[in-house]
Amino acid sequence: MAEHTINPNDWIKLYSDYLFNYTITRVSDREIAQDLVQETFLAGLKSMSNFKGEASERTWLIAILKRKIIDHYRKINSNKGKAEVRMSYNSDTETEGDWLEERVADPFDKTAEDKIENTELGVAIHNCLGKLPEKQAQVFKMKTLLNYETEAICNELDITASNLWVIIHRARTAMASCMEENWF
Repeated sequence: MAEHTINPNDWIKLYSDYLFNYTITRVSDREIAQDLVQETFLAGLKSMSNFKGEASERTWLIAILKRKIIDHYRKINSNKGKAEVRMSYNSDTETEGDWLEERVADPFDKTAEDKIENTELGVAIHNCLGKLPEKQAQVFKMKTLLNYETEAICNELDITASNLWVIIHRARTAMASCMEENWF
């Protein structure tokens, strides 16, 4: 395998969109996703000396990001556990000395309402994709939904990388606008 070098000056340009898209599908909160990507870049800068070149720079950053996402959920779950279960000491005569556990509703519990909302979101995304020009929709699907590499998309569609980024930017802007009108 060819040796990979690390170049933090290009991280934002090369990896921010990919890392953000990877994160947003896992945390579903734009601000948290942005924070986690920033934390990933910072952690990468701090541990540059640990980069051995055994994987690509992007793969290395994804590994750091995965740990950041796991830490995020650990933090949430440790706080959630404190608020979720309350114990009280029952002191009536029949059950004296028994601890009673009260459960608070789990906000992460998937309900039928969540499933309907996810279905509606899927329909809204599909409808917005249908409103894009054909090439924009195709590039958006390949890059954002199917996670194709830039080079693969460029080769398949016979476009330059800069043309790809212009198309993907326009598609994302149109999708955001459409989703804002039809979903939020």
